[in-house]
Amino acid sequence: MNSKLYGNLIFELSHPGRKGYGLPANHFGNYQVPGEICRAQDAQLPECDELTVVRHYTNMSGNNFGVDNGFYPLGSCTMKYNPKVNEEMAAHHMFTSLHPLQPEETCKGALQLCDELKKMLCTISGMDDFTLNPFAGAHGELTGLMVIRRYHESRGDTKRTKVIVPDSAHGTNPASAAVCGLDVVEVKSNADGLVDVEHLRTLLDDTVAAMMMTNPNTLGLFETDIPEITKMVHECGALMYYDGANLNPMLGVCRPGDMGFDVMHINLHKTFSTPHGGGGPGAGPVGVRKGLGNLLPDQTSFSVGPYHGNFGVLVRAYTYILSLGKENLRNVGPMATLNANYIRQSLKDVYELPHDRMAMHEFVFNGLADKSTGVTTMDVAKRLLDYGYHAPTIYFPLLFHESLMIEPTESESKETIDGFIKAMRNIAIEAKTTPQDVKSSPHDTPIRRVDDVLAAKQMVLTFK
Repeated sequence: MNSKLYGNLIFELSHPGRKGYGLPANHFGNYQVPGEICRAQDAQLPECDELTVVRHYTNMSGNNFGVDNGFYPLGSCTMKYNPKVNEEMAAHHMFTSLHPLQPEETCKGALQLCDELKKMLCTISGMDDFTLNPFAGAHGELTGLMVIRRYHESRGDTKRTKVIVPDSAHGTNPASAAVCGLDVVEVKSNADGLVDVEHLRTLLDDTVAAMMMTNPNTLGLFETDIPEITKMVHECGALMYYDGANLNPMLGVCRPGDMGFDVMHINLHKTFSTPHGGGGPGAGPVGVRKGLGNLLPDQTSFSVGPYHGNFGVLVRAYTYILSLGKENLRNVGPMATLNANYIRQSLKDVYELPHDRMAMHEFVFNGLADKSTGVTTMDVAKRLLDYGYHAPTIYFPLLFHESLMIEPTESESKETIDGFIKAMRNIAIEAKTTPQDVKSSPHDTPIRRVDDVLAAKQMVLTFK
């Protein structure tokens, strides 16, 4: 393969005067562009013929790893397959040709879709009402916390400015609370990896606005003390917030609303299949229990985003739910849980498992069981690339020094999972027999291992 077309930047393939386009004849006459909006000098754009451009980006696209061409074992991200019927519906011209400002009577179908999706999410989650405005999970968290803050303010209870967050929480939880102007108080995990109820008891008072929880938690463990926790939090006058990032294993099994949660967000781009690699697209609808619906941004002047949110993602989620139906949607959680525990059991003899108990959709190893090899979690992740697998989430959660979080989804076959297990076992063997090969990996990728710290400190964001 010609490396000039494969490994170089499009700017490096540029030659003055070459063009890959043609414009139609000008039928509108010549008009002077106002000087104040003109560039001082021409834009520095590459000049390439069409064939060079097509080959360059086609070859570059082969470097992308996606769920359509490989297994994503990312923990806490639920990178499930996105059925092509979802894309077909989201790309339907009757949806894509809509404009958010056109008369309501001309887009009743889209409005009906939004209304029905809200009702579906209420049924799935046990909540009473939803807003579809938020554009991501963290955006949903912020929206939910704003609802909680408005709830307390509406009651004149302005001293409630604290949010309790478990030490195993997703990083967006304390970040969202801080952005909302609330103070973060951390509650510790106990030896079983669950919220320490006794420590929580010491934190509850009339200054607490809410407690944020993810269930199953970030270790993939089901929080068995939720009935007691919700009772304690409610008795002190605070509300319970459910981080829906790990909702996938709950589908068909239980509902956050039935557990006592008051507010929650759902990551449609995780649980309901829309792909979200590279930072988007996303949607984080927020649901509330009965009595809080009037505080949602749809029904007040309080706004977090325009119109009905990221409509294309809503269409995909709506299609996904209808495609599975009530009968099959209830199988999602159990199948994801089965896949995760199959991997956990198959690898726990060669990878350290801090909490050896039934996991839900994900679980966390603390690196290799044999620490004498000097092979780190980073090395394992890099070596997996040579075997054709995307690396799992590493060094998170921060509860373990060598965290390696794995989450298979319900859509992965046993054959795919067996292949991943085999690769992980091979790496464990290589760590003992040829550790340097693992430490210097990856070997078969277009770019070898980079200096992550240097790349972060000395970023090169322009061609020259």
